[in-house]
Amino acid sequence: MQDTELKEVVAKNITALRNQNKMTQLDLGNAISYSDKAVSKWERGESLPDAYVLLRMSEIFGCTVDYLLRPHDQSEKLPKAKHKINHISVTLITLLGIWTVIALVFIIMHLAGFTYPLMFQYALVVSMIVLTVFNSLWGKRSYGLIVISTLVWSILMTVYLIFLWIGKNYWELILLGVPCQLIVLLCFFIKRRGKYLFSSNFK
Repeated sequence: MQDTELKEVVAKNITALRNQNKMTQLDLGNAISYSDKAVSKWERGESLPDAYVLLRMSEIFGCTVDYLLRPHDQSEKLPKAKHKINHISVTLITLLGIWTVIALVFIIMHLAGFTYPLMFQYALVVSMIVLTVFNSLWGKRSYGLIVISTLVWSILMTVYLIFLWIGKNYWELILLGVPCQLIVLLCFFIKRRGKYLFSSNFK
């Protein structure tokens, strides 16, 4: 099969499978950590996705890589995407577990005569770390910006509150959030071989 013919076959298969799964080019791009422009080029047959992208697409669409590379009759039934774990439920259960453990520790410490309200601030930081990991696995790039930004600010606020707890008001620490936020924003606009640096499933 010639290169031009292969591009046309892959383009047709990607378009058909994407429409079958009711995904936009932006949805597919977010799922594989590429831009919608890259997806558009593949579907127009202007270029071929690399092996990693083909593998990711096969996982998303519930087919084999070989299926994406071979022509198919219009009458042939398209594969359906595999049912995935309810990511939202898993995330919520994990977060509830974190806050439950922290609340339990807080209650035990309070009953023992020692109150340390910063425990809940720690719970926030841990929660944001978990969300960052989960979003990198199955989330969207747009969510990643919010999650990582919140993580940065929660860490800075935690450090500030720790010093405040011991009687040191180092409010200047909060100012570090401005350059840190700018760094995060800039990282989300950096591309590497058509992929955004900070995006879901980036490798």
